[in-house]
Amino acid sequence: MNALYTKVRQWHDWFLGLISYAQSPFLLFVRIYWGWQLWQSGWGKLHNLDKVTEFFTSLNMLAPAQMALVIACVEFFGGILFALGAFSRVTSLVLTVNLTMAYVLADREALLSIFSDPDKFTAAAPFNFLVASLIVLIFGAGKICVDKAIPYLVEIRAARQPERSTVASALRKLGTPIVPSKAIRKSSSSSTS
Repeated sequence: MNALYTKVRQWHDWFLGLISYAQSPFLLFVRIYWGWQLWQSGWGKLHNLDKVTEFFTSLNMLAPAQMALVIACVEFFGGILFALGAFSRVTSLVLTVNLTMAYVLADREALLSIFSDPDKFTAAAPFNFLVASLIVLIFGAGKICVDKAIPYLVEIRAARQPERSTVASALRKLGTPIVPSKAIRKSSSSSTS
């Protein structure tokens, strides 16, 4: 019995290890596909602000012209940032709020039928965008994104121009030795082991 349990556990661990390789490509696909769709939606709204303003006026929104511009910009720039994975959690939070308000204001009937008629809820325009933004908000952008590249770019730039770093120059004036961040990580991990 113990051998069977061990074998099943090995297969389980192997399968989970294999599936974990798909996480970042999946998140990349979600970000690019739905970011592109959001960008197109924002682009369309920016080029038809009068129609969007008219629609917002029919919903009795306050300052419909200003809200049309804000929401068009949120979708346009948010779609770009979402696709790139730049500031992904903040961008996803802003998009989640925006899309939740789209349900509340424009698709209230679909929102209220979430339990009584789920097909109506999932067929509403904001649903797919909302799910995509929630996926990235909860799980992050994955390993293939601008968020992961920024620390490396900053570290490389600081290494190339150490004299321009205000922190580095202040430490030199105090006579404190400057230790590269990789050496700090290695020494702190070896001291805790």
